[in-house]
Amino acid sequence: MTKGTAAASGSDDPRSAGPRSSTGRVAGTGRVAGAAGRGRVDQNWDLELRDAAGPQDACGVFGVWAPGEDVANLTYYGLYALQHRGQEAAGMAVADGRAILVFKELGLVAQVFDERTLSSLSGHLAVGHTRYSTTGSSTWENAQPSYRTARLGQGVALAHNGNLTNIMELAEKLGDDRDAGMHATTDSDLITALLANHPGPTLVDAALDILPRLCGAFSLVFSDASTLYAARDTHGIHPLVLGRLDSRADEQAERSAAADTDGVGAPVAAGRDVSGHDGFPPVQPGGGPAVAAGAWVVASETCALDIVGATFVREVEPGELVVIDADGPRSLRFAPADRHGCLFEFVYLARPDTTIAGRSVHATRVEVGRALAREAPVDADLVIPVPQSGVPAAVGYAEASGIPFGEGLVKNSYVGRTFIQPSQTIRQRGIRLKLNPLREVIEGRRLVVVDDSIVRGNTQRALVRMLREAGAAEVHIRISSPPVRWPCFYGIDFATRAELIASGAGVEEVRESLGADSLAYVSLDGLVAASRQPANELCRACFDGIYPVPLSDSDRLGGKHQLEAMGSGAATGKALAEAFRRQVVAGMNGADPSPDDLDELAGIDTFEGIEDLARLDASSTAPTMPAGRVGGAGAGVAPAGSVRP
Repeated sequence: MTKGTAAASGSDDPRSAGPRSSTGRVAGTGRVAGAAGRGRVDQNWDLELRDAAGPQDACGVFGVWAPGEDVANLTYYGLYALQHRGQEAAGMAVADGRAILVFKELGLVAQVFDERTLSSLSGHLAVGHTRYSTTGSSTWENAQPSYRTARLGQGVALAHNGNLTNIMELAEKLGDDRDAGMHATTDSDLITALLANHPGPTLVDAALDILPRLCGAFSLVFSDASTLYAARDTHGIHPLVLGRLDSRADEQAERSAAADTDGVGAPVAAGRDVSGHDGFPPVQPGGGPAVAAGAWVVASETCALDIVGATFVREVEPGELVVIDADGPRSLRFAPADRHGCLFEFVYLARPDTTIAGRSVHATRVEVGRALAREAPVDADLVIPVPQSGVPAAVGYAEASGIPFGEGLVKNSYVGRTFIQPSQTIRQRGIRLKLNPLREVIEGRRLVVVDDSIVRGNTQRALVRMLREAGAAEVHIRISSPPVRWPCFYGIDFATRAELIASGAGVEEVRESLGADSLAYVSLDGLVAASRQPANELCRACFDGIYPVPLSDSDRLGGKHQLEAMGSGAATGKALAEAFRRQVVAGMNGADPSPDDLDELAGIDTFEGIEDLARLDASSTAPTMPAGRVGGAGAGVAPAGSVRP
């Protein structure tokens, strides 16, 4: 492990933005080995400004296979386009056919990498990642790409977006073997360890055996020293797309279309958009013919393809493993597709210039705004958005209602996205620094304020107060998603019902808590219709409590810290209990728990003791979690697709 130091520069390129005093850490094989210096980024640069009131996705992933290209720079710009998906850490692994070099650090992409660092990362393929922690703490060890040395001596680097729901079961398979044991405390490192320690002769063999065992959400980009791989869970919960980088893309698309077949062994059809759910013919292990090599890119969102100049080819299909090497990409099917794409991607997570399943995110949000105006009209003078994710819906609301659109809030561009930040205290500080009202625009006016979602309620509460102080006559909140009432276990950071303001309160109670004159959400049917996706092909669990992937007790209650202490069953139980205590206290919307609540929480020192939380009833500052529902004490394991009472 070798330390690299970032230096300040006067360049306008974000890679050279300064001043900085951060240091990055490098790990790898072949050219770099051992364990030496360990630098650490100074997190004071942003933590006090990083608030959070909305929901937050796990990560952004990026991969490129491009011999003769500067893959480190391409990966840098790809991650820069995906920065909205995670702001805690960034990293990349670059391979040259002989070895893999990994560089990662806590911080934003532009703070982790500079020109000197990028120039030291050379090879023909790269895997990149920008992280927000939904499993494991915010430590350097948990930053990605994760890295393991395989049994045959070759390294494996992996980047992961999503959350697994059978973490403890998979962790137990590694046992106490020190070579296979956990280096970090993330499900991503767990996947890497399982791949690296697989007895199969190739990484393809390992992936085809391991991937079907993973439950939950995963969009993966990983590599050995010579080959790039991409895989997506059988439900396709989070997006993953394939693009072509070189100038021969149009010519190759024509050749591929002419050569396309409908049977087993069909090539990856460059230029053919199969995102409309017609699927991609599976190729059996052993492979079929592949299209010619070139430069290929895999990314969480199409906006990352755009920034590096790649042409969108198609989505990586649910249950598909794509292998890219000198022979070009080929497709292997490891599980049948059962599509349930995350509906919240359309609401908040994805950039508006991204396309998901053939549908523009921006167009979806504008249409949701129109639906919201039809469903929840109000007499007002001005429609203003909460920038930036509320802008498209506000445009649609103004268009359908006939009320003028205006900008009444100025956003500080140097403050991170709200719901993505890890600490409640930091969130509350950041909210006050994130937005500032334009008094001359809003004074004396009746406002319709359009936002994308309400999760914890902190941003909206502070916002209503600011607008009233700036002279707004009325403040009517309109939300372009239904109430978020259920936790997400697939990669969005609201893992307990205690964190969700709407989980135990009706619309009127939430309105009163926010201090608004009125509050309305778009209907679930309206949101689904705007996405133009079949309702049965969407994961809507955070809105309706119907989970497409079964959940175990440990995954429902253990939360993001459940791998912090691997060892005996008792130790694991204590770790789960402690993690759950932290989540309950952190989820009280900033309110201090009562002494009785603290006594109850302090008495939980085993996994079974979590059942005692059922006694935290309506007298508590934390919402009651009734038995029989996911997130509730004493709840049983519910089958996939079941409706929560």
